[in-house]
Amino acid sequence: MDARRSSGVQLHITSLPSGRLGADAFRFADWLAAAGQSWWQVLPVGPPDRSRSPYRARSAFAAWRGLLERPGAPVSAAESAAFRERQAFWADDWERFAGASAIADQVRFEREWGALRRYCAERGIRMIGDVPLYVAPHGAERKLHPELFLDGYVAGAPPDAYSATGQLWSSPLYDWPAHRRRSYRWWIERLRRTFDLFDLARIDHFRGFVACWAVPEGARNAVHGHWRRGPGSAPFDAARRALGALPLIAEDLGIITKPVVALRRSLGIPGMAVLQFAFGSEQHAQHDPRNHEPDAVVYTGTHDHDTLLAWWRTLPAGERARARGIAVAAGLRDRDDRWLMIRLLLSSPARIAMVQLQDVLGLGSEARMNVPGRASGNWAWRLQRAPSRAHALRLCAATEEAGRCGLG
Repeated sequence: MDARRSSGVQLHITSLPSGRLGADAFRFADWLAAAGQSWWQVLPVGPPDRSRSPYRARSAFAAWRGLLERPGAPVSAAESAAFRERQAFWADDWERFAGASAIADQVRFEREWGALRRYCAERGIRMIGDVPLYVAPHGAERKLHPELFLDGYVAGAPPDAYSATGQLWSSPLYDWPAHRRRSYRWWIERLRRTFDLFDLARIDHFRGFVACWAVPEGARNAVHGHWRRGPGSAPFDAARRALGALPLIAEDLGIITKPVVALRRSLGIPGMAVLQFAFGSEQHAQHDPRNHEPDAVVYTGTHDHDTLLAWWRTLPAGERARARGIAVAAGLRDRDDRWLMIRLLLSSPARIAMVQLQDVLGLGSEARMNVPGRASGNWAWRLQRAPSRAHALRLCAATEEAGRCGLG
């Protein structure tokens, strides 16, 4: 990871006013540049499931047609042939699963996404993607390559602060010995595709490489699952041999054991810290801004959290006072507690600090992206209009104060 301090904003493409690539995306890139930001983080860009979850995409490789500004743009036979050659590992599979227009849609996405990335790069902005650990239960990979997955168990998360019955994701679990026999080729190609699209990518549920929560198939919830051993560093070692450096972030939230920390550190991959986890009932010392490691990526909150404003309003008075005290000790004062917390995050020793756009705009729970464990009503929040120049200038000032401007 770049040694210089920088910051960015998380906003999924579907949360732009149009919910698509095109003019709104270019305008947001201009806004990020005006705000002094160096990163734009999005959620997974694969075709989501019926509940619109991008973390249950119907392909681990293909992009979603629904993100296209011009879904009917012409595509030549030569363009399709060239795409098939570049993406030979998965393109034919996706066409068999999704139909005759599948490759043309991927060519269109490549055009539009490439144009946006070039536009961002010219303004000193790089893209961060998100890679779900698991694939969808009815997606292309599970249907066309069942030999790569276990029978009888599905993925989930054990009971925690989010849910007393755990989280039942119902995603198929990997047959890791089968992947090993194939020299982890599937993972190599998945990461190759990821780095085709993004400058840096977050691996969701990183702890699953050490052990995953395996739930009997057909269970009503995740209470009766058990921990099942993962592959450790082997997929990453294979990918590094094939691809070189792996620009990744490990999503290491939740039940994180010493082996998970040891694996992340052995791979040289930065972990995450979340400001909301430093205070209140979910208080954890490693998320306290005073304890952040330089080799980390820190967030006000993620797509699974309430907005900063909504969280602050529910924080006990004593915890609010403690948070203000830590900010004052860091030399920060602000009449607006929300901006005080954003400035506190930006002051972190971590090299990259990420703020959700909802937090910059001061929005409440109506702008929350996802409530873990809830099957409906998620992934729907969208901007009504482009963020204002006043918000850009305020964020730029806080970014300059923290010494995070001008990564380029």
